[in-house]
Formats: sequence, structure tokens, C-alpha cells
Amino acid sequence: MIEREVLLNYYQRKDIQKELVESAADKEAVAKFSESFSKRPDVLRNANDVLELARNNATSFHASEELWKNPLQIDPSMKRTEIDKLRIGWDLIIDIDCPVFDYSKIAADLVVKALKFHKIKSVTCKFSGNKGFHIGVPFQSFPEKIRNEETKNMFPEAPKKIALYIKSMILDEFGKRILEFEKNDFNKIIEKTGRKNEELITSTQGSRKFNPDPILQMDTLLISSRHLYRMPYSLHEKSGLASIPINPDEILGFKKESALPRNVRADAHKFLDRSFADENEAKQLLQQALDFGMKQEEATLKFERSFEQVQDAIPEEFFPPCIKLILKGIDDGKKRALFILVNYFTSIGWSYESIEKILVEWNKRNKDPIRETYLLGQLRYHKQMKKKILPPNCSNDMYMKGINVCRPDNFCPRIKNPAQYSIRKAWLVNKSKPKKKKGK
Repeated sequence: MIEREVLLNYYQRKDIQKELVESAADKEAVAKFSESFSKRPDVLRNANDVLELARNNATSFHASEELWKNPLQIDPSMKRTEIDKLRIGWDLIIDIDCPVFDYSKIAADLVVKALKFHKIKSVTCKFSGNKGFHIGVPFQSFPEKIRNEETKNMFPEAPKKIALYIKSMILDEFGKRILEFEKNDFNKIIEKTGRKNEELITSTQGSRKFNPDPILQMDTLLISSRHLYRMPYSLHEKSGLASIPINPDEILGFKKESALPRNVRADAHKFLDRSFADENEAKQLLQQALDFGMKQEEATLKFERSFEQVQDAIPEEFFPPCIKLILKGIDDGKKRALFILVNYFTSIGWSYESIEKILVEWNKRNKDPIRETYLLGQLRYHKQMKKKILPPNCSNDMYMKGINVCRPDNFCPRIKNPAQYSIRKAWLVNKSKPKKKKGK
């Protein structure tokens, strides 16, 4: 918790107020009071707003990635077409937050290099205030249209695809850099990250290979309409440090001491500096990310056509986080959860006898159990249909997100469906196991 005296001394600084207000231009800007946000939508109009909110115990300030004609006109009940009319653009912000700060530095440095490889000059960076970094490219660097579609309307799909594309570009080099940093000590990496050996190490024909994917944490799945990020020069509740812009070419040498409130200089660097942006300089990046996303979607469609081939029941160790959370028992949304579970288990090869057993046990863990006649009736109806149906996709707000069980891990951004998570993960693990020789 940040001491009130430190909080007020920091936010009453004119230079800090100026930077926060400038960063809030055309954006939804929201204050956070310890654990809760102020009422949305909201804006920061002037320096007095910053000081008044701090006096009322605001600890940090957060802004939307999207740019709006008038942020105060945003209404959650708006249709997608209405939101698109109000949106005038979006900034690309890649959020890196690895479990080890030195690993976050390596990842952020590689992301900057990948963006510059695509000839983008307007790349900026800021320390997140705790364990990671935000890498930003202003909307002014993107083309007005691409493939006959207005770029401003391609949110959140475009930034998601860009982040996943960049991650795929840097993953191998990220793994090499970590191994060099830790002098090839696998045990040290496992100890620092808290990951299990089998998550990070695969064995093939007697040799061990490092899998850095679970460590490279880039916020992709959580990018959504009205998604917020910590504003530059805002304080961070957990660390007490400021989220300061830094030179993107000097990430590896960054020291957290420079983010102590008393050490912060507000004139050093800017985050999302639009004055450096050249229109179309990010066109190549966007085109290649869209192509990459199309290939992934084709792979997903291929999976959806072939998932009925699953015969052997996939064990619990391959369940996605949302299914594990549901199975612990929930308070609300039990009928939606039942719909998810029935379709999930049939899609991953479970017999109806096994499904009934696990559903009955799950129902006992719910705060107010569903009537057993209803539960068994739903299962019986599904069985009579004699057809496998995938559970709802992760992007469907009514289901995993709607019942508050969407807690994505590092594998989740690679899939679109809970069943796909288990099938693909089981396939990857089995693929890495050494094949048995004939006659043995």
C-alpha cells in the first residue's frame, strides 16, 4: 500500500499532472482506488482532476487502448456498429509481464527489435510499475485502411493478432537468451519461475529441450473493447513504483530505482509519442500479422472438422483453467456451466458413464446444487442426439467470461475453445514422448 503522503506529494507535481492529462487525450481515463475503479466511462480533463482524485485516495490512473470521439458517450449496451462509429482509432500496446523481471527485460527488448525489424520508428516503451513493460506503437503509424477495411474498426482483433505474431517471431530467441542468462541451468529456471519440470523441459531421444512458451507472458487474450492499461507516470499499488517511459533501446539496463517516486523525471521520454509516427510505417507489420492470424484460423477450422476423431478420454492433467475452476464448484451460472461441461467432456472422448459421475460430484460442490433430475435430463438429452458439439468458444462473453471462470494461462492464447486446449495440449505432450521401438 502506498503511503498517503507519498501519494499526494507525487500527484501534486505539475509535471506529473501534465503528463497524465496529455496521455488521456481522446481516451477513456479511469482512476483506481486501491482495488476498485471509478465509475466508467470517465476522462481526465485537466491537472486539477488528477490532484482531486488523489486527494480522494486514488492510487493509480488507467486509460483505454482505444481512441474515441467522445469517451463519455460510451455505453456498454451499444452494438458493435455503434462502438465502431464512436472509435477513432487504437494504439498497439504489447503488455509483457514474465514471472522473473530479468526475463521480462529480455522479452521486451526482443519485442522492440521485432517491431523495428518491420521498419517502425515510433516504437516506445515504459516500465509497467511492477514486473513488466508496455511496448507501444501509436495509431497514427497504421494505415487508414487495409484489405478494404477501416483499421480503426479492427479492434481488438488486429492488436491480438499482432501480439501473437510478434510472440511467434521472438519465442525461440527468447528461449536462447534465457538459457544464456542462466548458463544453461534448467533447475534455476524452474526454481525462479515456479513452473513444473514437464512444462518447461521436453525430452526427445535422450536429449532435453527447453520450452520457453509458458514463461513468455504477453497479454493477448485479455485485449478486449475498453481494455485499460496503466497510464505513463501512474503509480503501481503493489510496488509503489511509477510506470515510467524509458528509452526502448536501453531496456536491458533498466533499474527499478529510477521508478521510485522521488527519482522520477517526467521530461526524459514519452510513451506513444505521436510526433514520431509516419502513416503506413506499420502497414507491413499489420499485413503479416493478419496473414499469420489467417493461418491460425485455418488450423482451428481444420481442428473443428476433425475433433470427432478423438476416441480416448483425455485425462484431467490436460484440462484448461476454466474447466478446472468450474469443477471446484461455483455460485452463479450453474446451468451455463453444465452446458459447457457436457459438451466439453463429450468432445474430449469421455464416456457418458464417466461424465455422469464427474457431474454428480461437481454438483455437490456447488453452493446451491442443480436439481439432479435436471442435470441427468440434460445429459440424457445430449446422449440421445448422438452428436458431438464443441463447448462455447472462449470469446463468447456469455459463458466462461460470463460466469467468471476465464483465467487464461500461457497456452490459452493459442486456442479458441476449451476442448481444443485439451486435445492440442495432449497431442503436443504425446508428440514429445520418445517412440517405442518395434519388438519392445
